[in-house]
Amino acid sequence: MRLVALVSMAALVGAQNVASEAPRKLEHVCTPQDEDTFGLTCSEDDPCPVFLELNAAESNGAILFVTGDLHTQNTTLFGLLLESDDGGATWTEPNSISPAPMGQRLASSTLEEIQFADSQHGWIAGVKLDPLPRDPFLLATTDGGKTWQRNPLFEDPLFGSIQQFWFDSPSSGELALDRSQGATRRYDRYATMTGGSSWELQGSDNKPIPLARAKPKENAGWRVRVEKDAYRVERRAADGSWAGVASFAVHAGDCR
Repeated sequence: MRLVALVSMAALVGAQNVASEAPRKLEHVCTPQDEDTFGLTCSEDDPCPVFLELNAAESNGAILFVTGDLHTQNTTLFGLLLESDDGGATWTEPNSISPAPMGQRLASSTLEEIQFADSQHGWIAGVKLDPLPRDPFLLATTDGGKTWQRNPLFEDPLFGSIQQFWFDSPSSGELALDRSQGATRRYDRYATMTGGSSWELQGSDNKPIPLARAKPKENAGWRVRVEKDAYRVERRAADGSWAGVASFAVHAGDCR
């Protein structure tokens, strides 16, 4: 079941006018259980600030999605996926990202690039950060973003992250993997004909490998950017200018 109200950890408060009002702030960014899970030492007198980082924005029809994560100064807490079906006025989090328990975020992860190949099929690049990038994965949806399935790229643990990916159909896609410094060949390019459930290595190099079919990022219709102490979600207008639809505070809250 999809969350339809601003409740629990999906609750957001703030103004609808991004030009004149304070940035939105997430609620319930940290629980006592989270402090134990991540080994945080926080208190009312000495709280641990929790920061928001937004990475990408994309729309699927009337639904707008924004990806990112929540982290303390030294620890990545959760990957974050926000969605709005009213142009950015209100926001919720999807209630189903498998294999995470219902309503829970992906721990020690960040969510990055997002793309929809059609109205039903979409993907989000993700990676675990604890603290080095490892075990890259794609979140995949086949129902327009109502539910998401986490698909690891590899069965065995591997250091690295998805540098870029692109699908030109629900089944056909490619991605570039950054294996991080120290690998014999740092960059790999993979292709899939199964919608991302399996991948075949196409080549390796010590230099970044461009994807042949990827859409140039400068043609994107949405973007996120940081401005002072807030992230702005912006949409490209017909004349090429950018208009803000939402603003989120970088300081999301505190663990106490």
